[in-house]
Amino acid sequence: MKRIVTSIITLILACTIHAQEQQAERQTPIDASWFNANYVKREYMIPMRDGIRLYTAVFTPKSRKGGHPILLTRTPYGCAPYGRRNASFWEQPIYGQYLRAEYIIVFQDVRGRWRSEGKFINVRPLTADKASGGIDETTDAYDTVEWLLRKIRRHNGRVGVFGNSYSGFYTLMAAASGHPAIRAVSPQAPVCDWFLGDDFHHNGAFALSDAVRFLPNFGTAGRTKPTDSPEAFDTPIEGNPVEFLMNNTVADITRMLAGSIPFWDEMTAHPHYDEWWRQRSALNATHGIRSAILMVGGLFDAEDLYGTWSIYRALRRNSPDAECRIVMGPWTHGAWRGAGEANTIGQTRFTEESLSEFYRTQVEFPFFDHYLRDADDSGASAAGGLIFFSGENCWREVEGWSPETENDTFTLYLAEEGSLTATPSDISEAYSFYTSDPRDPVPYYPDMAWPRRKEYMTAGQEFLDGRDDVLTFLSPCLENDITAAGAVEATLYASISSTDADFIVKVIDVGPDGEYEMLVRGDIIRGRYRNGFSSPEAFTPDKVERITLTMPDIAHTFMAGHRIKIQIHSTWFPLFDRNPQQMVDTYTCTTEDFVPCDIRIYHDTERQSNITLRIMK
Repeated sequence: MKRIVTSIITLILACTIHAQEQQAERQTPIDASWFNANYVKREYMIPMRDGIRLYTAVFTPKSRKGGHPILLTRTPYGCAPYGRRNASFWEQPIYGQYLRAEYIIVFQDVRGRWRSEGKFINVRPLTADKASGGIDETTDAYDTVEWLLRKIRRHNGRVGVFGNSYSGFYTLMAAASGHPAIRAVSPQAPVCDWFLGDDFHHNGAFALSDAVRFLPNFGTAGRTKPTDSPEAFDTPIEGNPVEFLMNNTVADITRMLAGSIPFWDEMTAHPHYDEWWRQRSALNATHGIRSAILMVGGLFDAEDLYGTWSIYRALRRNSPDAECRIVMGPWTHGAWRGAGEANTIGQTRFTEESLSEFYRTQVEFPFFDHYLRDADDSGASAAGGLIFFSGENCWREVEGWSPETENDTFTLYLAEEGSLTATPSDISEAYSFYTSDPRDPVPYYPDMAWPRRKEYMTAGQEFLDGRDDVLTFLSPCLENDITAAGAVEATLYASISSTDADFIVKVIDVGPDGEYEMLVRGDIIRGRYRNGFSSPEAFTPDKVERITLTMPDIAHTFMAGHRIKIQIHSTWFPLFDRNPQQMVDTYTCTTEDFVPCDIRIYHDTERQSNITLRIMK
């Protein structure tokens, strides 16, 4: 990866803040009176090609001068309030510049959600029979844009689409629709693949905490007609949530749900990465896109980090002619869009300045204004990326993001007595040992906090020091800065006493004298998928096997004087479900199936367990 500019955030924002102060002197704050004086709301039921109508709220400037760009968000989260009362989206700072610039703002309930007609299908697969009337999210987006261009007055014929999280998935589908008026899109933390990564699974391990909280809001049975007030779902959790999840298996929860969440039943009927899952991958929609693309995500997003990196790579590979830019900040899920400063996660503070303000004014709005109105800002159209590097806490402008081909590798080897070295072991036989017990799982956070804490992504892991079921390997103090950019690759040589186990690997930055720890990246793989996610394989007890885990990219500088710590364990609760540690279906097993497992991680001349980082040249 070739570095063009290293931009310290304080220097970037000095110019930004000065410009903002000048602009603020000329602008009236956006409040209810300003919005009502300058915008009008209209509601439509827009017909799709199969006759289903989708609820759409359109907010148009009262100005009669024309030439307004259209900015569309398609969402499963609802467009409330419905009726004559205006939505309060104008209170969100992310919309301020668009409103002052007199954009036409459009929100739409996707098919089968809230006031839209039809049947909702989670991560609806692409259809192959569009020519004969088949529908999917790309056709709904296309038909919506076509209708807006014909029916809404005083637009300039250009449409932008943006959305975060699930709405980021629908944004990508809009780009894949191929409508020529869609000039620019910004999929932000988009849902990509719910088995390989993102909300519900990581490398085949079931993300129990998020699934139990998230799925009841989507795909519940019983919706018979559009509504602006869906019935609240009664969660099956009773009493203390962590105790509930300890005392009930996934099969128990399935029985309690009793078919009320069809997607849950479908998901648990497909325990491996089969065609059902592959059809639902958003990567299928990354081919032949012509719109300009601004991918946005957070380096510490606990929900859809996998999707951001994976879709960006697929777009560059499958749509090489599209101008595609990626921006990754030190953010949790969607923090860049919020009203906060987005410069802190838990105890980790990255800057003193507001990174959300920087994103709004210097990244997103210039991108859309450039493509939707030919604003005089050629820099906004540049491909490549803007990546924040934690540790040194600065932005770096890059030509692209291809660490796997452009960066050097730096391998750290697990060694005797918990050491982490830059040279392979010269010992003929050596291993570290622990026993994983599902009845006493390793917590993901000091108090196993519920709901899942977003700040676990950067939390120090010293709370696990002293546990017998957590291996720790620590490097010497670094003599020079090491700037890691790209995926983290863990290679473990392991033997287990049973037929299956999970493997969690964490990369941690330890400050001088151990006064500071920061989780840089951690991830999990279900061991049965070590040779492929479609074909699970049982372990042979006590046979040494090679397990590889590729974790989502990091952008982090380990500063001189710091140490790198690696932790390895086999439960991570209640973040992920407990593996029964036997080769049984984890969706249908009982508590009697859960067994302890003795695990050996080898680090000798023939079996060199290691962690590999991509290092910027």
